[in-house]
Amino acid sequence: MEGPLTYAAAVERLVASYRALPEDAPVRLAKKTSNLFRNRASTGVPGLDVSGLGAVISIDPEARTADVGGMCTYEDLVDATLAHGLMPLVVPQLKTITLGGAVTGLGIESSSFRNGLPHESVLEMDILTGAGEVITAAPTGPHADLFHGFPNSYGTLGYATRLRITLEPVEPFVELRHVRFPELDALRDAIAGISEQHSYQGERVDFLDGVMFSATESYLVLGRFTSEPGPVSDYTGSRIFYRSIQHDQIDTPAVDRMRIRDYLWRWDTDWFWCSRAFGAQHPVLRRAWPSRWRRSSIYWKLLALDNRINLSDRIEARKGNPPRERVVQDIEVPVEHTADFLRWFLSHIPIEPVWLCPLRLRGSTHDDPGQRQEHPWPLYPLRRDRTYVNIGFWSAVHTDPANETGYANRAIEAEVTRLDGHKSLYSDSYYGRAEFDELYGGEAYHQLKQRYDPNTRLLDLYAKAVRNQ
Repeated sequence: MEGPLTYAAAVERLVASYRALPEDAPVRLAKKTSNLFRNRASTGVPGLDVSGLGAVISIDPEARTADVGGMCTYEDLVDATLAHGLMPLVVPQLKTITLGGAVTGLGIESSSFRNGLPHESVLEMDILTGAGEVITAAPTGPHADLFHGFPNSYGTLGYATRLRITLEPVEPFVELRHVRFPELDALRDAIAGISEQHSYQGERVDFLDGVMFSATESYLVLGRFTSEPGPVSDYTGSRIFYRSIQHDQIDTPAVDRMRIRDYLWRWDTDWFWCSRAFGAQHPVLRRAWPSRWRRSSIYWKLLALDNRINLSDRIEARKGNPPRERVVQDIEVPVEHTADFLRWFLSHIPIEPVWLCPLRLRGSTHDDPGQRQEHPWPLYPLRRDRTYVNIGFWSAVHTDPANETGYANRAIEAEVTRLDGHKSLYSDSYYGRAEFDELYGGEAYHQLKQRYDPNTRLLDLYAKAVRNQ
């Protein structure tokens, strides 16, 4: 944990590195890790110096708040807060996601049905703007517009250097119930009810997500904080979490229990189920695979290597198959359209399983209910008091030479828009400019750009998210 003086020195280095860049040079952070899936060419220009911004600055256990450097990973943040019996309101599922990245690029997890998205627990943040100034943005005050417009801006309005966030108390364990659904409409109705009531069959639900394996086999994973002692499961070894969910009983949930830290990182060991693409789920290879390398950051490096040398496409070509199109996306649709989208997806995109994670906006950041806005976060305008379901799918499909580039992803975008949904912008996007502006707060974004990056030192959001500049 680092103190305010160390943080102040880190900000000075960051600002100095920013001002040292030529005015026409591209601006990027010198980060060691990334969770973006957009291919971007190297610029050869040094990234901004973010050293010293990767730590927890302070924790106030009584106020249940933490001041955190923008480059701090959730792995380090969780370790620091759990020592006080606390956790962030939403902990994205991969260890190397940074707090600043989850706020500017959105994040989600199984507490989102009651706590919203990570940016909704932010009380204030320091931001290095495109104008080269470090300002403090809060829900009210002179920079409230940037506070609300920062989420989903992906570094095109500035970079968060410090964030003060709300924390919540935890218990030592999370008890799980894996509830199986044989058809998608019943799954949809259960998600809607639990998201509003925070309970299922009379028992409290603190965490809610799920997995669809097929149209006739889906599961909701219901988590409940508990301090009751008992045996716990460990999925960092030979056992694989997503396979533990499956069972044959429709009316009787399977029960599990995990330590709170293990629960928060239950998906990271196998990058959900994507580790199977590298053979890491094969029993023999898994025993030989060092446990410290069974984590999403390692798989991401392997994927980046594959993208550079096109190994997968070469293997497919030897089999006589065409190249594959990467389909790595998280989308949100209103809960009432969840079953419709899943049925469409199953009939058009041959990828399984998919992740399901409900969310509802946490509430107004203003104290006065009269100031509540229907769309409080203009660059990702989800409606207040409405349940959405994040649906995540991460794989690739074979291409057809007769189709245009990005055929599968374009089809997904069209269906999501038809169902009044949105998709995250961390991966490939194909929207036209007008549609993009309509979906992602174009007018509000352009006003923020003019105020906080008047000389356009930083990339435009469309250029970054769609054109991969």
